[in-house]
This record gives sequence, C-alpha cells and structure tokens, in this order.
Amino acid sequence: MKIICLFLFSLLICPGCGDDEPAIKVDLKIKEQVIRPHEPDVITYAYLPQYSHTVSYTRHHLLVSYLRKKTGLNIKQIFPDTFDHHMCMVGENKIDISFSNPFVYVKMARKYGAKAFARSIEASGRENFRGQIICRKDNVAIKNLSHCVQKRWIAVDSTSAAGFLYPLGFFLDHGIEKSDFKEIAFAPGPGGKQEKVILAVYAGKYDIGTIREGALDVVVGKIDLQQIRILAMTAPYPGWVYAARKDLDTSVVEKIQQAFKALDMKNATHERILKAAHFAAVISSTDSNFDSVRELVTKTDINLTQ
Repeated sequence: MKIICLFLFSLLICPGCGDDEPAIKVDLKIKEQVIRPHEPDVITYAYLPQYSHTVSYTRHHLLVSYLRKKTGLNIKQIFPDTFDHHMCMVGENKIDISFSNPFVYVKMARKYGAKAFARSIEASGRENFRGQIICRKDNVAIKNLSHCVQKRWIAVDSTSAAGFLYPLGFFLDHGIEKSDFKEIAFAPGPGGKQEKVILAVYAGKYDIGTIREGALDVVVGKIDLQQIRILAMTAPYPGWVYAARKDLDTSVVEKIQQAFKALDMKNATHERILKAAHFAAVISSTDSNFDSVRELVTKTDINLTQ
C-alpha cells in the first residue's frame, strides 16, 4: 500500500520537474503593490511611511474601515515603502487619498496638483506639531545646541517635516548652517524611519538625531529611553494633512471629508478609532493652511520641485 501511495505521489509532482523546464528564480526582496484588476472602483489610501508598515496599519486600519462603511466607498490602505515612493504614486494617480506631513504635501501640491482637504489634530489636542533634536544622555560632547557643530546628524528623510525641515530651520535660526555638520545622513531603507533615527542615536552611530514629537513613544520597551535626551524642540507648524490627488472626483473627497468631520471622541466607537490613529479629531483644511511651511522651505533654500 505504501508503494502504491508513493507511486501516485510521484505522478503528481513529476510534471513540474522535467529536465526541459528551467528553474525560475524568485527574488523575495522585490515587492510591488498590487490592486486587484476586478476592483476598478478602489479608492487607495496611504499613510506616508514615517513608521514601519505594521505601525501604519495598526494606527489606521480602524479608520479606513470606518471611512469605507461611512462613505460606501471601496477604500483600501496601501503601503508605499519610502517618502519618494509615496509622492511618486500620488503623481501617478496610484494614491487617491494621501496622509502625509506638511512638507511632503507642499511638494506634492507643487509638483502634482494635490489638494489639501483635511488635517489631523494631535492626540494631545494641538493642531500643530514640532520636531525634536535628540542625543544620548551620556554624550558629554553635547551639552547644548552649539555643540552640534561638527557632529554627525541623522535625520528621518530629506522630505521629513519634523524629522528634517523644522530642525534645519531651527539650526539656521541659531546660526548653524548645513555645512557646519560633520555629516548629515538620512534613515535608510523603507518605512520605520523615525524608529531608525532613534535607534541610530541610541547605538552611538550618530551624535544627534531629529524626529517628530511623539516618535519616542514608538520605541517604548525596545530601548532604555532614559539614555535619550531631548536637546531642543522646534517651533510648532501645521499638523499632518489629508490631500486628494489631482482630478479625484470631488464627490469622493466631500464624502470622506464629511466622514472625518463626523468623528466624535464622545462616541465610544469613534474614540477607539481616533485613539488608535493617535488623533483627537480630523478637521477641514485648505492649501493656505500650509503657507508657513512654504515660507520655511524658502528660508532653508530647498527646491520644492525636486
């Protein structure tokens, strides 16, 4: 009986093992975001990957589910790997609804015609947020901001707001130019960039790091946060923004905007959704709300079209 079973099993597997069929090499490192072809009505929703995809999903999947039910639209969250990937996908009409930092937004508005329609209120209740400059607590070479000169700086991304733009403006206000640093590096790889900056400083690979306010909470339990010191805080700027890609149907935008406005912390279900996303609320917004960010971009001499 065993011999018969083995024979039958060999017949099943042999058709795929012929000598004339070359082996196919699969590179598991290559990933591509796929939208099923039989779902032409999908509205894609993407959270700029400042954190890992796991954190992005955990924070926003309840919100996306709520929007889908509230609007009747087939909204699905997708996960760009990098800040540049996110921006390009908006330009290619692959992201319909973008949730991004205001620096990325003003770049997408300039390059691709994206339009702001809502913005988040921080969990603390503030409409604005700040950047933080951090170092190791035991780094005796850095006691104040002036000691950052000729030190190695790791930032989140060249298009990060609180993780690069705001601290850069803060340094300039205090007479420290980009050329004054020994090195300026950006967190490598896809996603999780805030965490990578913190871990790089914690490991002593860089002298200082710049992150968004609240990012330290993401690494609670992973490292000893007592070893991280917040050296300085930047001025506050407008919070994260929801933008629609160019030419997205205005009725779609209006439905999503109204669903955001309906979220209420006094509603137990809504409270759970908002707390998971680290929001206090989502309010309406317009492009002009981000003019202060554009002014900072001009001051720091950054090209919005690159």
